[in-house]
Amino acid sequence: MKIISLVPVLLVFVLSHTRLFAQEGERILRNDFEKFYRAFDVTGGIIIFDEQQNNYLVYNKELVDKRLPPASTFKIVNSLIALETGAIGDENEVIRWDSVQRSFPGWNSDNNLTTAYKYSVVWFYQELARRTGPKQMRHWIDKVNYGNNDLSGGIDKFWLTGGLRISPAEQVKMLVRLNHSELPFSPKTIETVKKIMIAKETPDYTLRAKTGWRDEDARDIGWYVGYVVRGDKTYYFANCIMSPPENQNFAKARIEIVLNILKELKIIEE
Repeated sequence: MKIISLVPVLLVFVLSHTRLFAQEGERILRNDFEKFYRAFDVTGGIIIFDEQQNNYLVYNKELVDKRLPPASTFKIVNSLIALETGAIGDENEVIRWDSVQRSFPGWNSDNNLTTAYKYSVVWFYQELARRTGPKQMRHWIDKVNYGNNDLSGGIDKFWLTGGLRISPAEQVKMLVRLNHSELPFSPKTIETVKKIMIAKETPDYTLRAKTGWRDEDARDIGWYVGYVVRGDKTYYFANCIMSPPENQNFAKARIEIVLNILKELKIIEE
């Protein structure tokens, strides 16, 4: 009788974990995506996970598995941790500007979580990290298992100039867990972050994403990571590009390369 009673439990376990195991789907190389990078005079790589087909489209397979500084893409997890720990109450709570003039206009004013995410306000997220503190940050980063989990470099710099590293492939898997509420945060926290992540919403699809940018070893490293929900289909992506610092197209290249690839794949429209 005890053996029989375990069957429903085992069945639920197997069904609930089937999609997680299925994430290790086939990788399909798309060397033809090179044209999108050449158009902006950058090198890079992208990985796109088609959840329905259980496969990955990959350009530059070496890069998509290479761990690199996450820069501002870490704001996704930083937001989750700040909300969960109470470092900030909700997406509308304002943190006052410190009156230090910075190079981006959106940074030189009071911000809440929604605007700070939208304009990638570094000082705001540094303040969230300081409020969270090293002990709680370590606890949550370990629970999330974010990249190499390296918090060296200071509580307000570890994702910028410190030791934290994550690969494009790992970014995608983290986004899958976020979308399916499998990260170790409350439903309210996850829904709030998914809301502030919305970059574009149309009658046909919703795009959630985050940019990132930092310089390392005399080169710029740029990110655009996120996912598209179109009806009952979801497509996750992580794009990473590199270029000498004088490239004037670098900022828009991070995003435009992804959008152009998604248009070619007919995942989004013009």
